[in-house]
Amino acid sequence: MDNVTTDSPAAEEDECSDSEVLCLMRVGINSDWLLLPENTEITIGRGVDVTYQLFSPTCPLMISRLHCTFKQREDGQWTVTDKKSLNGVWVNGNRIPAEEAHWLKLGDSIQLGVPVIETKVEFDYLLVKRPLKDIKHCLAKGHKEGAKASQIPKKSKRKLTAEEVEPSTSKPKLYRCSSADKSSAQPCPLSPVKHYQRLRHTTEETGSSRQIQEVDRSSDGSGILCDLDNLQMFSQNILMLREQVDDTQRQVACLEGEPRRTDPLKEEQVKELQGQLETLRAKMHSMETLEKSFNEAKRQLEEQKTKHQEELLKKQLEEALQEQKKVIGELALSRQGFEEILLAKNKELEVTKEEKEKARAQKEEVVTQVTEVLENELQCIICSELFIEAVILNCAHSFCSHCIKQWRKKKDECPICRQAIQSQTRCLALDNCIDSMVENLSLDMKARRQTLISERKGESS
Repeated sequence: MDNVTTDSPAAEEDECSDSEVLCLMRVGINSDWLLLPENTEITIGRGVDVTYQLFSPTCPLMISRLHCTFKQREDGQWTVTDKKSLNGVWVNGNRIPAEEAHWLKLGDSIQLGVPVIETKVEFDYLLVKRPLKDIKHCLAKGHKEGAKASQIPKKSKRKLTAEEVEPSTSKPKLYRCSSADKSSAQPCPLSPVKHYQRLRHTTEETGSSRQIQEVDRSSDGSGILCDLDNLQMFSQNILMLREQVDDTQRQVACLEGEPRRTDPLKEEQVKELQGQLETLRAKMHSMETLEKSFNEAKRQLEEQKTKHQEELLKKQLEEALQEQKKVIGELALSRQGFEEILLAKNKELEVTKEEKEKARAQKEEVVTQVTEVLENELQCIICSELFIEAVILNCAHSFCSHCIKQWRKKKDECPICRQAIQSQTRCLALDNCIDSMVENLSLDMKARRQTLISERKGESS
């Protein structure tokens, strides 16, 4: 009968190993994959009553006690629900709302928590479907299964203990943890032995990791200065230890509150729990001491950093002053060069100005000479003005056409040589020469000549 009972599960296991199963594949790691059995609700967190218990070595409070749950619906669709966790559940890079079931599909990225100090997310999974035989060596062991296996010896596997046979005299299944934490209710342990072993197993694991971290940090003195970013982690470790102290105190109170019997096993459990409580308090004290040393080292480092920044600013200021002096020197040289160029341009301008003055003087002299020539040679002797419509008599003397006409009314002889006037002829060449020379005269002389021409035309008409 035993053989049948033993072989049947083995046969079923071999048959099921060929089937494909859903699991959460840990990204970048070939271990700690989370199996999702069909028609099962999977709970994940750092508490003791979860399917898979997760601990973060770098940030112990990254995962909440009950972080999330995975559940398969009646139609076979898997969903994930965030149970009001502190750091959330992220599906494909988006945080899902708390207490709302989110549908999942193959290939979805599921991240528990957030990155710490610019690192990748520690608990990063992909929803995949693989043959069970191929991933069996990568699967993580369920926390509840491991606890049961460690609590019940193999030899007494099919036997019932005395506590299981006798009627249950325990308190109601739910009880309040403490007056300070009224929002969370936990199941009261039916068997103190099992609950103590589970708590001791969890405490030993976390305690050993804290001891390793303390030894690593105390063995390297320079690591304190180089690892100040882990100060937050130590604060979280202290919170974790305080939670463990509270849990242990609750277990002691639970055991002491039960009806007293002459049971040496329970008395031994109480003593061991009290010893564990003292150990946790000592660890918490050491962590607080280490945190104080970290704070002091951080303060010293900040002072050194401030001093270094002051020296750096002083050096930068000196370099800026040197650069400013260099620029001022270059500007002085440039100014000297510009002054020399400006002086040369001023000299050129003075020379040009002198040349223009000379040219203007020469032009004025030429105009004066022309004016004198006009006044002396091209002036009518009758009206003492430049010839207007000049005419030449038979004696070769020139006069204005208007003037000689008026003169001949009185006398018909040349006003200069007194020779009889036999003929008079217009001299266009003389008129053109006078008009060209008048263009170079002043505006007053031009206006006066134009007025005379207009008056004589009026008299003639």
